[in-house]
Amino acid sequence: MEFDKLVHQPTRLQLFAYLYRHEESTFSELKDELGVTEGNLSSHIQTMEDAGAVAVEKQFVDRRPQTTYRLTDEGRAKFEEHIETLEALLGQLED
Repeated sequence: MEFDKLVHQPTRLQLFAYLYRHEESTFSELKDELGVTEGNLSSHIQTMEDAGAVAVEKQFVDRRPQTTYRLTDEGRAKFEEHIETLEALLGQLED
C-alpha cells in the first residue's frame, strides 16, 4: 500500500479535500480557509497544476483580478484513490 505523495502532503491534502468538497474556490478563499500564507499556497497550487490535478482560471471581477481553482477529473480521481488507500489501511487495523 503506497500513498501518492502529491496528495498525501498535509497542505495539499487539505487543498484536495477543500476543492473536492467545494468544487471550486478562489485564491483568497483557500488562503483564508486553510490558514496558509500566499507563498505556501502558490507553491502547492503550482505543484498540483504541474501534475494536472488542478485547473486554474484567471478572470477580472469588478475590474479586479480573480483566480479560481478546481480539481480536474484526474485530481478528483487521485483524491478518491487516496481516500480508498486510507480506508484500506483503517480496515487492516480492524482485522
